[in-house]
Order: sequence, then structure tokens, then C-alpha cells
Amino acid sequence: NSSFTGEEVIQWEDVNLGIATALDDYLIVPVVRGSQEMNLEAIVKEMDRLLEAARNKKMEPADMSGSTFTITNLGMFGIENFTAIINPPETAILAVGKMQDVPVVKEKEIVIRPMMTLTLAVDHRVNDGARAAKFLTDLKSTLENPYLLI
Repeated sequence: NSSFTGEEVIQWEDVNLGIATALDDYLIVPVVRGSQEMNLEAIVKEMDRLLEAARNKKMEPADMSGSTFTITNLGMFGIENFTAIINPPETAILAVGKMQDVPVVKEKEIVIRPMMTLTLAVDHRVNDGARAAKFLTDLKSTLENPYLLI
């Protein structure tokens, strides 16, 4: 949750979450401001509000600027995994791939579980691979235990 200006790194307190969103004829990145203070329901409600404004072409420039971290999802288009391009001055972006049923071994038995690929692209002038791996590990744990989101 930082920006790199070319001369300095700014560590942001607020997480202004950009959500890359495809509309009929273009891509936008609405920004959920202060998302670290919101629960999942509040984030979804704010995204609904922003997307409704986008569909009606009533978004304000402030609704699409100032993101500090972006999530992009091509899974809805059937893409299993991809590497997203970081939106400067942000220093990371999370790519979400298609969710699909996959056979996995659990307690020595093969079971079917929904799985998806997450890819984190980071600016190595600011973040290193160990930090990125810890972020993905924590995110994986949360997604595998969704009660943590409540």
C-alpha cells in the first residue's frame, strides 16, 4: 500500500482500493476509499454505488483516482492466470484468475475443491519477493477461511 514517485516511497495509511472493471466499451478503475476501515459488505455496497455511477456515465474524476492498490479479475472471462501491469504510482497489483473445480488430496482422499490463481505483481524498487509471498500467504489463508472476513 505504497506509491513510488521516482524519488521517494510513500507508505499510505489509507487503503484506497482500485477495482479494475470492464464496462461495455472500456475499462475503468473505481476506487473504494478507506477500505481498511470497511467490512466486506460495506466494500461491496460502495463498489455497487461506483459501478452504477459508471454504467450511467456519472462517475466523478475523484471516483477513479487516488488508488493505492488495485485488484483485477480476468477470471470472469475464462482466463486461468495472468500477470497484471502495475498502475503507477502504485507499487503492486493483484491479478485474480478463473475459479474452477480441481481434484485435490485432503486427508488421503481425492476431493473436488474450487480453486483459483492469484498473481501479485510488485515493483521491486519498493517491495521484495519475501514481502509479496507473505501477503499472498495471508490472503490465501483468509480466502480459505472466509469466516475471518466476518
